[in-house]
Amino acid sequence: MTDEPGLDDVLKAVGPRLRALRRRRGDTLAQLSLATGISVSTLSRLEGGRRRPTLELLLPLARAHHVPLDELVDAPVTGDPRVHPRPVERHGMTYLPLSRRPGGLQAFKLVIPPLSSRGEPELQSHEGYDWIYVLSGRLRLLLGEHDLILTPGEVAEFDTRTPHWFGNPDPQPVELLTLFGPQGERLHVRARPAPA
Repeated sequence: MTDEPGLDDVLKAVGPRLRALRRRRGDTLAQLSLATGISVSTLSRLEGGRRRPTLELLLPLARAHHVPLDELVDAPVTGDPRVHPRPVERHGMTYLPLSRRPGGLQAFKLVIPPLSSRGEPELQSHEGYDWIYVLSGRLRLLLGEHDLILTPGEVAEFDTRTPHWFGNPDPQPVELLTLFGPQGERLHVRARPAPA
C-alpha cells in the first residue's frame, strides 16, 4: 500500500494552495483576474474547490504567482534536478539560462565575444532590475552618466529603467552571471542570519 495521495486528493489541494499564494502576495481576486485574464468568479470557485483545476487555468496562474506549475499541484520530485541550459544567441551574446522558474528572477550566464562594442553604444532602458557578476574578462558598463570597467569578481546592481548598455572592449571573451527581475524585483541579500 502506498502513502501517495490519489489524483482527487491532489486536485482538491490545489485551491487552498492557490488562495495561500495569492494572499501571501497580497493580491485580491480582482488583481489576479487582471493579471491572468481569468474571471473573478472562476478564480473564487477554483480557490474554494468548486472548480476543477485545468492546465488552461493553472498555466497563467503559475506565471502570475511566479512559481513553477508543479508547485501549484505539489507534484512529487521526478528525474534529474539539474538545469540543462540550452544556449541562446541574442544581440551577438550567448545566454545560458540557469533557472527554470517561469517569470520572477531569472539567472543567466552570458558570454560576450571579443570586441563586441562595434560602433557607438546605444543605451536602453526598460522595466526590471539587474545584478551582474563578472567571472572572467572585462565588461564595459554604461549606466546613466557612468562609464565603468568591471573586472573578475566585481558586481554591478541597477534599476534597468536607468539608461544602460554593456559590452566587451577587449580581444578576449568576457563571461558573467546575471540575475534579472523583469518587474523591478530586487535581490534580497543577507549579510548575516536573521535573529532567532
